[in-house]
Amino acid sequence: MTDLFQEPEDATPLQPNEREGLLQTWITHRRDLNEAEQENIVEGAAWVRGRRRVSLERMLSEEFIRTLHKRMFGDVWEWAGTFRTTERNIGVGAYRIGVELAGLLSDIRYWIEHETFPPDEIAIRFHHRLVAIHPFPNGNGRHARLAADLLIERLGGERFSWGGGSLGDVGELRARYVATLRAADNHDIAPLMEFART
Repeated sequence: MTDLFQEPEDATPLQPNEREGLLQTWITHRRDLNEAEQENIVEGAAWVRGRRRVSLERMLSEEFIRTLHKRMFGDVWEWAGTFRTTERNIGVGAYRIGVELAGLLSDIRYWIEHETFPPDEIAIRFHHRLVAIHPFPNGNGRHARLAADLLIERLGGERFSWGGGSLGDVGELRARYVATLRAADNHDIAPLMEFART
């Protein structure tokens, strides 16, 4: 047995039917999967940044959220861009994903229009709630970080540093990131905001 589907302790494991969605047969170990996903994520980020300025209205749509995930993971996973249908150890019930996402996108539009929070805080709250909804079988944190980066850039700010390292690796940086998400779950957004800018 290989380590292909062995997830870090704080990650969400894939269900057997989701594992079958692996598109690239050369992937046999976890490091191969990480490499393929990272390459696809870079291509997805280049795709979105290479487009003419995406309107805020389009960016804050379910279609864009799904398309971004598909662009980030579609070369690796058949189900990329498709909402999960199974329950997880994190996230809302699968049947609530569409409703919760629509509520989040509506809140973000309202916060921007009414300047409810400063731009950095709007983008970080967007990130946190997108992770909390956990709409996809995998890649939710990476997807939400890129989505928050795109939003803050659209709002005139600089993209976030997210701790200044790789959050995909098991270690102290990932542990700090997860701790800041848990603090935000308990209504303390400050640690996540600080982490995003360090």
